Amino acid sequence: MSGHSKWKNIMHKKGKTDAQRASVFTKISKEIIIAVKAGGGDPNSNSKLRELILKAKANNVPNDNIDRTIKKALGNDSANYEEITYEGYGPGGVAVIVKAATDNRNRTAGDVRHYFDKFGGNMGTTGCVSFMFTEKGLIIISDEDEELDEDKLMEDAMECGAEDFVRDGDIYEIYTETSDLYDVRDSLVKLGYTVDSADPDMVPSTYVTLEDEEAVRHMGLLLDSLEDNDDVQNVYHNWKNCD
Repeated sequence: MSGHSKWKNIMHKKGKTDAQRASVFTKISKEIIIAVKAGGGDPNSNSKLRELILKAKANNVPNDNIDRTIKKALGNDSANYEEITYEGYGPGGVAVIVKAATDNRNRTAGDVRHYFDKFGGNMGTTGCVSFMFTEKGLIIISDEDEELDEDKLMEDAMECGAEDFVRDGDIYEIYTETSDLYDVRDSLVKLGYTVDSADPDMVPSTYVTLEDEEAVRHMGLLLDSLEDNDDVQNVYHNWKNCD
């Protein structure tokens, strides 16, 4: 299994403007609300919520905002978000999966379809590209200071229940079954590792390389437009040369 560019995309966005950061806060808040309504407001017993709180703090969301969002969800004083998956093709046949959380299905579907059409792709039916992806959990550990022992980390990850281990420069990508994601993450943290992120992922079985400069430009614009939409939570694709 080869690692893909999700972490690079995250790192690329570290320098976002205030408006873009506000959009990140909005997306995380939706995730928190969905997690609380599904599993309760106690992060000690709701591993998804626990991970989202860490994610929120990593994105500089104030503790007051996090607590307020959890209380709103517990008190049913929040929108009821529906999780929807859209599938389609970008320029050059790149497979794209869009995960959204919305309180207005028509609005979100219209926006997503518009982005596909505008940038030379087309939104398809459910299942048209998802067969090319496998759902996994992805844990990211970075080692910019090169302090980690790769063999030791790999051994520990496997003993904690990981399925696969990939190094990409100073980034370690640890893959798990989706059901094991947070257990493996917690086990690695107990061993003293600093985990940058732990999220469900969609790993493509094959990749598409775009040679045409216009297709490359349009594919980049499609991904940017999707990821900047407040209703869109995650975008997965099999574009190999997206960096």
